Amino acid sequence: MRRSLALCDESARHPFLASLPPHVRHVDAEDAEPMARRPRRVSVQDVKEFLLAYCACFMAVSIFIA
Repeated sequence: MRRSLALCDESARHPFLASLPPHVRHVDAEDAEPMARRPRRVSVQDVKEFLLAYCACFMAVSIFIA
């Protein structure tokens, strides 16, 4: 992989992102809008999955310690 030393994007907050060409980092405004408009909500299914994972990990650690 060849990286140029002088051409980089200073607004990128990470050295690897700064080394990428502009066409790779470009995000269309049309693609970014749907994610920005959707509110984040926690559903009942999310809570059930979290509790299932928490209980499974708790049981696995408890069995490992015992």
